[in-house]
Amino acid sequence: MIKTSDLIASLAANAAPVRRLRPPVMRAACWLVLAVTVLALLAANQGIRPDLVQKLHQPAFAVSLAASALTGMLGAVAAFLVSLPDRSRLWLFLPLPALVLWLSNIGYQCLTDWVSIGPDGMSFGEAAQCFATLVLTSLPLSLAMLVMLRYAAPLRPTAATMMGSLAVAAITATALSLFHVIDASVMVLMWNLGTAIVFVGLSVAFGRSIFRWVAPRMLYPRD
Repeated sequence: MIKTSDLIASLAANAAPVRRLRPPVMRAACWLVLAVTVLALLAANQGIRPDLVQKLHQPAFAVSLAASALTGMLGAVAAFLVSLPDRSRLWLFLPLPALVLWLSNIGYQCLTDWVSIGPDGMSFGEAAQCFATLVLTSLPLSLAMLVMLRYAAPLRPTAATMMGSLAVAAITATALSLFHVIDASVMVLMWNLGTAIVFVGLSVAFGRSIFRWVAPRMLYPRD
């Protein structure tokens, strides 16, 4: 049987160099730069909604837009922080104030402005464009988040993917508000709150499996 000293020497001799991960705030900043780039490309391709300036003068819209964007930023920071084992799980509460403000604002719009989209309703073309924006925003941001978290997040897969998905959903909701005219509160719930629930639900259900697929050689302790 091999001696402990020989085993240590063998492991040390054959160990591959490991590159240290960048600080979590810096990685979150890089992801947010990508998010801004995606939004800029979508703005160049689709254009900003024509009534954006007028809408920004409405407190409910302005607060909802700012809250969703802030939820995305804080969710990204929380995702990279909780993915590290030496960081407290209390970082999961970092985006909570912005999230509560965002969701409460959606609820307020439901109470005060249930339907204001016009007599003809929402056209199929507008709905298709909204769905395209949702996919074009969420897909690259989700893949980038997955790749950037693949080495650290397996230690806490559910927590990391839940925060990452919340960040993606919030940024996607921000994009929908910037690019598409959806004033009916039912539509707000469908696209904004619905997007967040779907993304977070998928992360909770499949977070561990996703990271196992991305980094199959890593071990996955219980969350």
